[in-house]
Amino acid sequence: MSEGGVFTFSAQAACGRADVFLSGNMPQLTRSALKKIFDGGGVEINGKAAKPSHGVRAGDVVSVVVPAAEEYSVQPEAIPLDIVYQDADLAVINKPQGMTVHMGNGNKQGTLVNALLYNLDSLSGINGVIRPGIVHRIDKDTSGLLVVAKNDAAHLSLSKQIAEKTCRRTYIALLEGVVKQDSGNITTYIGRDPKDRLKMAVVPPEKGKLAITDFAVEERFEGYTLCRFDLKTGRTHQIRVHAKYMGHPVVGDPVYGIKKQKFALNGQLLHAARLEFTHPSTGRRMAFTAPLPDYFTDVLKKLKRQ
Repeated sequence: MSEGGVFTFSAQAACGRADVFLSGNMPQLTRSALKKIFDGGGVEINGKAAKPSHGVRAGDVVSVVVPAAEEYSVQPEAIPLDIVYQDADLAVINKPQGMTVHMGNGNKQGTLVNALLYNLDSLSGINGVIRPGIVHRIDKDTSGLLVVAKNDAAHLSLSKQIAEKTCRRTYIALLEGVVKQDSGNITTYIGRDPKDRLKMAVVPPEKGKLAITDFAVEERFEGYTLCRFDLKTGRTHQIRVHAKYMGHPVVGDPVYGIKKQKFALNGQLLHAARLEFTHPSTGRRMAFTAPLPDYFTDVLKKLKRQ
């Protein structure tokens, strides 16, 4: 449960608007949450109340009062979790395919948050009543590792690492078709698909956010390619959109993949296989891995037999 708190930052250089400066330093706060804090007089620059448009100069001290989170509206559920690691600050979870991370779009039960509230003794409250502890997400039908914050200090540290790209996230995916390049980089802008607002797409720079993904071929099969993806940014559906952009969508992807699937799958063959970050308290670099789930390896065995 969050008690809120006062967070202070010293500007190392001129940073333009105060809201932009704080978005960069506190990426876990949504735009609406940050706006509420500004509207309530919760942001000061050098001890004086600041507006979102207030300029931040080198040497300025910016403080923000984050209000305490409300009582959790999500109920704990006795759902088993694969907890790879946990301590007083964080937990690393190996999420199964089919589990939504938090409430939304009609998902009020059976989410990872429901399970976390039952299985862990505490969660950060910065993200409010819907997403306690959630630092980053992986899609419902994507399996694998994500880190959960158990207090607000850990949440701030982990979120900053993701924003500054020092948190490394590696995924394994099976792609349609044979990828010719052994490795490469995909740099685009991703935003809402103008033809379908429920989907994401590669869009012009002014309509999206920068999305950077490195990839490397792990193994080629007849008609398929096993690839490793390293996220440099964390946009919604980034790997799935970039795989489609390559002309090789993820096998089993019901949104961005091909309609006719050879295998009986419940979702895309995309797995968050490795997670690396610096521990918020000890400063120690930590790395975790999670093996491919059985349904994924079963498909690979069938392809190898061919």
